[in-house]
Amino acid sequence: MSRVSQAEAKLNRERVVAAASRLFREDGVVKVGIADVMQSIGLTQGGFYKQFASKDALVDEAAAKAFADNLQDLVALDHEAGGHQAAWQSLLESYFSVEHRDNPGTGCPAAGFAGDIAREPEHRETYARGVQELAGWIAPGDAGLAAYATLVGGILLARATAGTPLSEQILQAAHAAVARAADSGQPETG
Repeated sequence: MSRVSQAEAKLNRERVVAAASRLFREDGVVKVGIADVMQSIGLTQGGFYKQFASKDALVDEAAAKAFADNLQDLVALDHEAGGHQAAWQSLLESYFSVEHRDNPGTGCPAAGFAGDIAREPEHRETYARGVQELAGWIAPGDAGLAAYATLVGGILLARATAGTPLSEQILQAAHAAVARAADSGQPETG
């Protein structure tokens, strides 16, 4: 049996965290086991315990990664779109889309982890930091928090009603509500 180099071990750890982040958002922390995560990337369950103390440690790291990756994407969107206001409009279009609704594994970490974190308080600090950072990207203070709460609430309700006409109505209504708030000065983007 060959030993894994430190570089390979580091890469494997990153792969485990990325897979867990996606699977936890798709199916929920409780439903996804360590074996599921490891199998999804072609590794054995035994290798997990060489990298992580527990599933809880993985949950915390996977949530932190999801939020960090999302924030990095939003900062990049500011540059690609030519400014924060254009990036905000682009985010609204993609956030309230059927594609985002139907693909939670690659979607919003606040929505993807919300139910599990509400039931698992040991991860709340990581989750709260992520929410605060993403809301801060939208706008400072309460304006950003209110807008982000509307985004997350809208996508959660749309996912919960997927397959019914109400789902797309929720996507449209939430999009319109956030857009109206932005047009009236809330959130103060820029």
